[in-house]
Amino acid sequence: MTDFSALSRLLEPLRRRVMLTVGRAVLRAVSDGPGLQTLQLTLLAGETRDGVERVQPYGLTSVPQAGAEAVVLCIGGNRDHPVAIVVGDAGGRPSGLGPGEVCLYSSLDAGGGHRVLLRADRTIVIQGLRVRIEAESLDVVGNIRASGSITPGVAL
Repeated sequence: MTDFSALSRLLEPLRRRVMLTVGRAVLRAVSDGPGLQTLQLTLLAGETRDGVERVQPYGLTSVPQAGAEAVVLCIGGNRDHPVAIVVGDAGGRPSGLGPGEVCLYSSLDAGGGHRVLLRADRTIVIQGLRVRIEAESLDVVGNIRASGSITPGVAL
């Protein structure tokens, strides 16, 4: 036996763990209780995992729909405790944004969902069926234009 084949045999378990560290998955279900959100995911070759923790960025949360894709980390290559670090839905993602533009969105209805679009020209576009602002006071600096009717004292 050559030194190379012995070394390869010794390194094979390490290679396998490294290869299994990062993977893709398809979202099947979400549990959005208090604390961590957990997911049911289908990983490699139909492998289904329940209770996969989803790490979300501070100040932003969502409940993705079934069929979305996830990137999963298996810490140390251990497939017994995967963690979802990103969940995205290419089918619902708005397209056509310009360089530097940002869009917060949902794709829950046939009319395009809801969007808050930060345009490169410093315009903010808010799209939705209804927009409700809840605040103790609202200060507007600048001009206000309205089309449609304005009804005072009516809550949405």
